[in-house]
Amino acid sequence: MRRHPGLFLSIIVIVAIAAVFFVYPKGIGAKLEPWKLGLDLVGGSHLVYQIDLSNVSSTDQSSVVSGLRDVIEKRVNLFGVSEPDIYTAQSGNQAQLIVELAGVKNISDAINEIGQTPLLQFEEVQTVGSSTQYVQTNLTGEYITGAQLTFDPTTNAPQVSISFNKDGAQIFQEMTAANIGKPLAIFLDGQLIEAPIVQSEITGGNAVITGSFTVAEAQQLVSRFNAGALPAPITLVTQQTINPTLGTDSLKEMAFAGLIGTLLVMLFMIFYYRLFGLFAALALTIYIALTLGVFKLIPITLSLAGLAGFILTIGMAVDANVLIFERIKEELKRGLPRASAIEEGFRRAWPSIRDSNTSTIITAIILYFFTSSFVRGFALTLLIGTLISLFSAITTTRLFLRLFIKDKKENHV
Repeated sequence: MRRHPGLFLSIIVIVAIAAVFFVYPKGIGAKLEPWKLGLDLVGGSHLVYQIDLSNVSSTDQSSVVSGLRDVIEKRVNLFGVSEPDIYTAQSGNQAQLIVELAGVKNISDAINEIGQTPLLQFEEVQTVGSSTQYVQTNLTGEYITGAQLTFDPTTNAPQVSISFNKDGAQIFQEMTAANIGKPLAIFLDGQLIEAPIVQSEITGGNAVITGSFTVAEAQQLVSRFNAGALPAPITLVTQQTINPTLGTDSLKEMAFAGLIGTLLVMLFMIFYYRLFGLFAALALTIYIALTLGVFKLIPITLSLAGLAGFILTIGMAVDANVLIFERIKEELKRGLPRASAIEEGFRRAWPSIRDSNTSTIITAIILYFFTSSFVRGFALTLLIGTLISLFSAITTTRLFLRLFIKDKKENHV
């Protein structure tokens, strides 16, 4: 970048312009997908379910809750709801399942489906000609006492261990004896989740499912087994329809406030730092375009909290430029030529910029993984915005200065 600042800057500008068309799909980008907006912006339904864990052992509760969330998400998707926000909250023996369906107003049928305990069913597989048929059996999730992740003692490969009660063990033994060498299909809510091959007759009520699983895949299978096997009924305790009008008004107000704030920051930078400030304003414009482009590319479901996180990073991007410019002014006062002062200013400002942004990144990661709903949206936009702001301050601003600031006799900003 030191030898060809014009080339690299041109690439960044071109990408930023492309991001503008991607972010605001008019004309050339009219066929692009619109923004994904959160429940608080487009309205929808907010449902809270209480999970009854009274009949579930403490060691299985986490797996049951995780499995229920997975099953409910699949159920909601069957109704054509695009990427619902489903999360859980658990404290001791109390657990809740929160379902947020953006843009969905009439969901009575979906509520009826969500309110049912997941159904786990074992079925025999028969091949008739070129077609495969599934034959329903009496073995269901009610006969399973639990499932857990284990590892093969020889290969250390992850596997899933299932245990049956007395009646289930007898049914399973008869079923495996009649299907040696054949697959045994396992359905959850009517969807095939696994079809292991029966190697031999299994007695004693304990079975192991092996395969080319990763640990994450095996753990997901355990959660699904426990969700359909262990008695953890869910009850709808809160249903709220969110009106999009308030969210739309808030979005307009936030966008206006963000625009005014950004313009004032740019004017201040230009007034105080003059030519340097102008480059900072241009770099900030590129930063905004690139960040919004990344948000839409991922894509991120934007909520008011997420937009607040993004606007916060705009100020942080300018803050890095302030540190850099003040360092450059110090170097100019020491008598360094402008080109040398710019390089030295960036070098000396980098530790402060790195440390302050690292603390923000750590905070955003903690918020994302240990919170839920709108707070996670805030944390995600804050994290991505901070990372891109580092690129903007250290790369884009530096390229502007290298390209347009030459050594002069006047050593002032």
